[in-house]
Amino acid sequence: MQPFDEFRGAVRANEPLAPLTWFRLGGPADFLARPGTADELTAMVRRCAEEGLPWHVLAGGSNVLVRDEGVRGLVLHLESPSFSDVRIEGPRVVAGSAVPLTALISQTARAGLAGLETLTGIPGTVGGAVRGNSGGRQGAIGQFVRRATVLEPDGQIRTREQDDLIFSYRRSNLDDCVILSVEMELEPDDPESVVRRMRRIWIVKKENQPYGHQSAGCIFKNPTPEVSAGTLIDQAGLSGKRIGEAEISDRHANYIVADPGATVADVLELIDFSREEVLRKFGYELELQIQIW
Repeated sequence: MQPFDEFRGAVRANEPLAPLTWFRLGGPADFLARPGTADELTAMVRRCAEEGLPWHVLAGGSNVLVRDEGVRGLVLHLESPSFSDVRIEGPRVVAGSAVPLTALISQTARAGLAGLETLTGIPGTVGGAVRGNSGGRQGAIGQFVRRATVLEPDGQIRTREQDDLIFSYRRSNLDDCVILSVEMELEPDDPESVVRRMRRIWIVKKENQPYGHQSAGCIFKNPTPEVSAGTLIDQAGLSGKRIGEAEISDRHANYIVADPGATVADVLELIDFSREEVLRKFGYELELQIQIW
Protein backbone atom coordinates (compact mmCIF):
# COMPACT_ATOMS: atom_id res chain seq x y z
CA MET A 1 0.00 0.00 0.00
CA GLN A 2 1.30 3.43 -0.96
CA PRO A 3 1.36 6.10 1.79
CA PHE A 4 -1.27 8.27 0.08
CA ASP A 5 -3.67 5.67 -1.35
CA GLU A 6 -6.53 6.94 0.80
CA PHE A 7 -6.50 10.31 -0.96
CA ARG A 8 -7.70 8.83 -4.25
CA GLY A 9 -7.08 11.21 -7.16
CA ALA A 10 -5.65 14.03 -5.06
CA VAL A 11 -2.13 12.54 -4.94
CA ARG A 12 -0.14 11.25 -7.91
CA ALA A 13 3.15 9.37 -7.81
CA ASN A 14 6.23 10.28 -9.87
CA GLU A 15 4.54 13.43 -11.17
CA PRO A 16 6.47 15.93 -13.37
CA LEU A 17 7.13 19.30 -11.72
CA ALA A 18 8.66 21.13 -14.67
CA PRO A 19 5.27 22.23 -16.11
CA LEU A 20 4.42 23.82 -12.75
CA THR A 21 7.52 26.04 -12.58
CA TRP A 22 8.43 29.10 -14.60
CA PHE A 23 11.75 27.57 -15.65
CA ARG A 24 9.94 24.51 -17.07
CA LEU A 25 12.92 22.40 -16.02
CA GLY A 26 13.68 19.59 -13.61
CA GLY A 27 12.56 16.15 -12.55
CA PRO A 28 9.42 14.73 -10.91
CA ALA A 29 8.11 14.67 -7.35
CA ASP A 30 7.86 11.32 -5.60
CA PHE A 31 4.30 12.40 -4.86
CA LEU A 32 2.39 15.51 -5.98
CA ALA A 33 -0.74 16.46 -4.04
CA ARG A 34 -3.52 18.85 -4.94
CA PRO A 35 -5.59 18.93 -1.74
CA GLY A 36 -9.15 20.12 -2.18
CA THR A 37 -9.73 21.34 1.37
CA ALA A 38 -7.78 22.45 4.43
CA ASP A 39 -8.82 19.23 6.18
CA GLU A 40 -7.42 17.13 3.35
CA LEU A 41 -4.21 19.16 3.40
CA THR A 42 -3.91 18.62 7.15
CA ALA A 43 -4.37 14.86 6.75
CA MET A 44 -1.65 14.77 4.08
CA VAL A 45 0.88 16.61 6.25
CA ARG A 46 0.10 14.32 9.17
CA ARG A 47 0.58 11.30 6.93
CA CYS A 48 4.01 12.64 5.97
CA ALA A 49 4.89 12.87 9.67
CA GLU A 50 3.73 9.30 10.24
CA GLU A 51 5.73 7.99 7.28
CA GLY A 52 8.80 10.15 7.94
CA LEU A 53 8.46 11.82 4.53
CA PRO A 54 9.59 15.39 3.77
CA TRP A 55 7.10 17.78 2.24
CA HIS A 56 7.34 21.02 0.24
CA VAL A 57 4.81 23.65 -0.77
CA LEU A 58 4.74 24.67 -4.44
CA ALA A 59 2.88 27.90 -5.08
CA GLY A 60 3.10 29.71 -8.42
CA GLY A 61 6.44 28.15 -9.29
CA SER A 62 8.09 31.51 -10.06
CA ASN A 63 10.91 31.13 -7.54
CA VAL A 64 11.70 27.41 -7.75
CA LEU A 65 14.30 25.50 -9.74
CA VAL A 66 13.85 21.73 -9.53
CA ARG A 67 16.96 19.58 -9.96
CA ASP A 68 16.95 16.85 -12.61
CA GLU A 69 16.70 14.11 -9.97
CA GLY A 70 13.41 15.59 -8.78
CA VAL A 71 12.04 16.03 -5.26
CA ARG A 72 11.78 13.40 -2.55
CA GLY A 73 8.63 13.06 -0.50
CA LEU A 74 5.42 15.02 -1.06
CA VAL A 75 4.99 18.30 -2.96
CA LEU A 76 1.80 20.16 -2.02
CA HIS A 77 0.37 22.26 -4.83
CA LEU A 78 -2.36 24.55 -3.51
CA GLU A 79 -4.65 25.63 -6.31
CA SER A 80 -8.23 24.65 -5.51
CA PRO A 81 -11.00 27.17 -4.75
CA SER A 82 -10.48 26.36 -1.07
CA PHE A 83 -7.22 28.31 -1.15
CA SER A 84 -8.09 31.09 -3.61
CA ASP A 85 -10.93 33.05 -2.01
CA VAL A 86 -10.71 36.84 -1.63
CA ARG A 87 -12.86 38.90 0.73
CA ILE A 88 -12.71 42.68 0.95
CA GLU A 89 -14.34 44.26 4.00
CA GLY A 90 -13.55 47.95 4.23
CA PRO A 91 -9.76 48.37 4.41
CA ARG A 92 -9.31 44.71 5.38
CA VAL A 93 -8.56 42.06 2.76
CA VAL A 94 -8.52 38.32 3.40
CA ALA A 95 -6.87 36.31 0.62
CA GLY A 96 -6.21 32.61 0.20
CA SER A 97 -2.62 31.56 -0.29
CA ALA A 98 -3.20 30.33 -3.86
CA VAL A 99 -4.51 33.69 -5.13
CA PRO A 100 -2.14 35.06 -7.81
CA LEU A 101 -0.52 38.22 -6.47
CA THR A 102 -1.24 40.07 -9.71
CA ALA A 103 -4.96 39.26 -9.38
CA LEU A 104 -5.10 40.49 -5.79
CA ILE A 105 -3.31 43.72 -6.72
CA SER A 106 -5.81 44.40 -9.50
CA GLN A 107 -8.81 43.54 -7.32
CA THR A 108 -7.74 45.76 -4.41
CA ALA A 109 -6.86 48.63 -6.77
CA ARG A 110 -10.30 48.53 -8.35
CA ALA A 111 -11.82 48.46 -4.86
CA GLY A 112 -10.02 51.71 -4.00
CA LEU A 113 -7.45 50.23 -1.63
CA ALA A 114 -3.86 51.43 -1.90
CA GLY A 115 -0.61 49.74 -0.96
CA LEU A 116 -0.31 46.55 -2.95
CA GLU A 117 0.08 48.39 -6.26
CA THR A 118 3.73 48.97 -5.32
CA LEU A 119 4.17 45.19 -5.79
CA THR A 120 2.97 45.27 -9.41
CA GLY A 121 5.10 43.04 -11.62
CA ILE A 122 6.10 40.64 -8.86
CA PRO A 123 5.16 37.08 -9.85
CA GLY A 124 3.77 34.27 -7.73
CA THR A 125 0.93 33.76 -5.29
CA VAL A 126 -0.10 35.48 -2.09
CA GLY A 127 1.23 32.64 0.04
CA GLY A 128 4.60 32.63 -1.67
CA ALA A 129 4.84 36.41 -1.57
CA VAL A 130 4.08 36.56 2.16
CA ARG A 131 6.42 33.69 3.00
CA GLY A 132 9.31 35.43 1.22
CA ASN A 133 8.16 38.99 2.04
CA SER A 134 8.18 39.96 -1.62
CA GLY A 135 8.63 43.61 -2.43
CA GLY A 136 10.61 46.34 -4.11
CA ARG A 137 12.15 49.70 -3.39
CA GLN A 138 8.81 51.10 -2.22
CA GLY A 139 8.19 48.43 0.41
CA ALA A 140 7.25 44.78 0.89
CA ILE A 141 4.04 42.84 1.41
CA GLY A 142 4.77 42.08 5.07
CA GLN A 143 4.01 45.65 6.12
CA PHE A 144 0.35 45.09 5.22
CA VAL A 145 -0.15 41.67 6.87
CA ARG A 146 -2.11 41.70 10.13
CA ARG A 147 -2.58 37.95 10.66
CA ALA A 148 -2.00 34.65 8.91
CA THR A 149 -3.89 31.35 9.16
CA VAL A 150 -1.38 28.53 8.85
CA LEU A 151 -1.02 24.78 9.10
CA GLU A 152 1.71 24.29 11.68
CA PRO A 153 4.35 21.53 11.47
CA ASP A 154 2.49 19.67 14.25
CA GLY A 155 -0.56 19.35 11.97
CA GLN A 156 -2.68 21.97 13.74
CA ILE A 157 -4.31 24.94 12.03
CA ARG A 158 -3.68 28.16 13.94
CA THR A 159 -3.89 31.89 13.42
CA ARG A 160 -0.68 33.81 13.91
CA GLU A 161 -1.43 37.35 14.99
CA GLN A 162 0.61 40.38 13.95
CA ASP A 163 2.72 40.28 17.12
CA ASP A 164 3.76 36.72 16.20
CA LEU A 165 4.80 37.63 12.65
CA ILE A 166 8.33 38.66 11.76
CA PHE A 167 9.19 40.14 8.38
CA SER A 168 12.60 41.21 7.14
CA TYR A 169 14.24 41.56 3.74
CA ARG A 170 12.89 38.66 1.62
CA ARG A 171 12.24 36.64 4.77
CA SER A 172 9.50 35.83 7.26
CA ASN A 173 9.04 33.44 10.14
CA LEU A 174 6.41 31.55 8.12
CA ASP A 175 8.76 29.19 6.29
CA ASP A 176 8.11 26.31 8.70
CA CYS A 177 4.37 26.05 7.97
CA VAL A 178 1.79 26.03 5.18
CA ILE A 179 0.14 29.42 4.74
CA LEU A 180 -3.60 28.97 4.18
CA SER A 181 -4.75 32.59 4.10
CA VAL A 182 -3.63 36.05 5.18
CA GLU A 183 -5.44 39.15 6.35
CA MET A 184 -4.06 42.51 5.23
CA GLU A 185 -4.96 46.11 5.97
CA LEU A 186 -4.71 48.66 3.17
CA GLU A 187 -5.37 52.39 2.80
CA PRO A 188 -8.58 53.69 1.16
CA ASP A 189 -7.85 55.77 -1.93
CA ASP A 190 -9.41 56.84 -5.20
CA PRO A 191 -9.65 53.71 -7.41
CA GLU A 192 -8.59 55.55 -10.57
CA SER A 193 -5.50 56.94 -8.84
CA VAL A 194 -4.48 53.51 -7.56
CA VAL A 195 -5.00 51.89 -10.98
CA ARG A 196 -2.96 54.64 -12.67
CA ARG A 197 -0.05 54.05 -10.26
CA MET A 198 -0.33 50.32 -10.86
CA ARG A 199 -0.15 50.79 -14.63
CA ARG A 200 2.84 53.15 -14.41
CA ILE A 201 4.77 50.63 -12.32
CA TRP A 202 3.84 47.82 -14.70
CA ILE A 203 5.14 49.76 -17.73
CA VAL A 204 8.52 50.30 -16.03
CA LYS A 205 8.75 46.65 -14.94
CA LYS A 206 7.79 45.36 -18.38
CA GLU A 207 10.55 47.38 -20.03
CA ASN A 208 13.23 45.96 -17.74
CA GLN A 209 12.26 42.34 -17.16
CA PRO A 210 12.39 39.36 -19.53
CA TYR A 211 8.70 38.54 -19.46
CA GLY A 212 7.58 36.08 -22.10
CA HIS A 213 10.72 33.98 -21.69
CA GLN A 214 11.37 30.79 -19.76
CA SER A 215 12.76 32.19 -16.51
CA ALA A 216 12.07 32.53 -12.82
CA GLY A 217 11.86 35.73 -10.82
CA CYS A 218 15.04 37.40 -9.57
CA ILE A 219 17.76 34.84 -8.91
CA PHE A 220 19.57 36.67 -6.09
CA LYS A 221 18.66 38.92 -3.20
CA ASN A 222 20.13 42.42 -3.25
CA PRO A 223 23.16 42.51 -0.91
CA THR A 224 21.95 45.81 0.62
CA PRO A 225 19.04 48.18 -0.06
CA GLU A 226 21.46 50.42 -1.94
CA VAL A 227 23.32 47.70 -3.86
CA SER A 228 21.46 45.77 -6.56
CA ALA A 229 22.43 42.21 -7.38
CA GLY A 230 21.48 42.83 -11.01
CA THR A 231 23.73 45.89 -11.21
CA LEU A 232 26.68 43.96 -9.73
CA ILE A 233 26.22 41.11 -12.22
CA ASP A 234 25.95 43.59 -15.09
CA GLN A 235 29.03 45.53 -13.94
CA ALA A 236 30.92 42.24 -13.74
CA GLY A 237 30.35 42.00 -17.49
CA LEU A 238 28.00 39.03 -17.30
CA SER A 239 24.89 40.37 -19.04
CA GLY A 240 24.24 38.08 -22.00
CA LYS A 241 26.62 35.41 -20.66
CA ARG A 242 25.56 31.97 -21.89
CA ILE A 243 26.25 28.47 -20.66
CA GLY A 244 24.61 25.87 -22.86
CA GLU A 245 21.12 27.18 -23.63
CA ALA A 246 20.80 29.29 -20.48
CA GLU A 247 21.61 32.99 -20.53
CA ILE A 248 21.90 35.87 -18.08
CA SER A 249 19.31 38.33 -19.36
CA ASP A 250 20.67 41.41 -21.09
CA ARG A 251 17.56 43.29 -20.02
CA HIS A 252 17.99 42.62 -16.28
CA ALA A 253 21.08 40.73 -15.15
CA ASN A 254 19.35 39.25 -12.08
CA TYR A 255 17.29 37.02 -14.37
CA ILE A 256 18.38 33.84 -16.11
CA VAL A 257 16.54 32.86 -19.29
CA ALA A 258 16.29 29.19 -20.21
CA ASP A 259 16.05 28.86 -23.97
CA PRO A 260 14.74 25.65 -25.59
CA GLY A 261 17.17 22.84 -24.85
CA ALA A 262 18.46 24.40 -21.62
CA THR A 263 19.18 22.07 -18.71
CA VAL A 264 19.11 22.54 -14.96
CA ALA A 265 22.90 22.08 -15.02
CA ASP A 266 23.20 25.10 -17.38
CA VAL A 267 21.22 27.29 -14.99
CA LEU A 268 23.11 26.10 -11.90
CA GLU A 269 26.44 26.71 -13.59
CA LEU A 270 25.41 30.27 -14.48
CA ILE A 271 24.32 30.84 -10.88
CA ASP A 272 27.66 29.62 -9.53
CA PHE A 273 29.64 31.59 -12.11
CA SER A 274 27.74 34.80 -11.28
CA ARG A 275 28.40 34.39 -7.56
CA GLU A 276 32.10 33.72 -8.10
CA GLU A 277 32.60 36.70 -10.41
CA VAL A 278 30.71 39.16 -8.20
CA LEU A 279 32.63 37.99 -5.12
CA ARG A 280 35.95 38.21 -6.95
CA LYS A 281 35.36 41.65 -8.43
CA PHE A 282 33.29 43.40 -5.78
CA GLY A 283 33.54 41.36 -2.57
CA TYR A 284 29.79 40.70 -2.27
CA GLU A 285 28.50 37.19 -1.59
CA LEU A 286 25.22 36.89 -3.46
CA GLU A 287 22.46 35.03 -1.64
CA LEU A 288 19.86 33.07 -3.60
CA GLN A 289 16.33 34.41 -3.75
CA ILE A 290 15.00 31.42 -5.67
CA GLN A 291 14.72 28.01 -4.05
CA ILE A 292 16.63 25.08 -5.51
CA TRP A 293 14.90 21.78 -4.79
